[in-house]
Amino acid sequence: MSDLQGHSRITPFLWFDQNAEEAVDFYLTVFKNSRRLSEMRNTGDAPGPKGSVLVVSFELDGQKFTALNGGPMFKFNESISFVVRCDSQGDVDYYWSKLTADGGIESQCGWLKDRFGLSWQIVPARLPQLLKTPKAMQAMMKMKKLDIAELERAGQS
Repeated sequence: MSDLQGHSRITPFLWFDQNAEEAVDFYLTVFKNSRRLSEMRNTGDAPGPKGSVLVVSFELDGQKFTALNGGPMFKFNESISFVVRCDSQGDVDYYWSKLTADGGIESQCGWLKDRFGLSWQIVPARLPQLLKTPKAMQAMMKMKKLDIAELERAGQS
């Protein structure tokens, strides 16, 4: 991996089987203001073919990540997720459709898993305000993709 000095003290490190580069390329198309930072190739001592990408550093909308082709030993699960704060229903709809495309799985309350198994929460930025009433919380518990207008209506009734 290239120099880590340009990274935050804490950077999410994602373990993929052998599709880290594919995942990074996908995430770069989903999030604006994103870029690939660096990569390290396999010298033959790590899992995977010699010369293939082993580690990729990338940035999604200002947040730096590192992805590793580490082999099949570990899988993502819901105990770790990334929250995408959305300013509008259009943002919620955009990220939801992009991240559930091609095999992503919808879950409950704004949660989903993308086709790589990584969990995301696609939520309105003002979700805490929207959930101040029990009826709004009840409405959210029945939703998969969050509907801001419906949460507002539930909160007013």
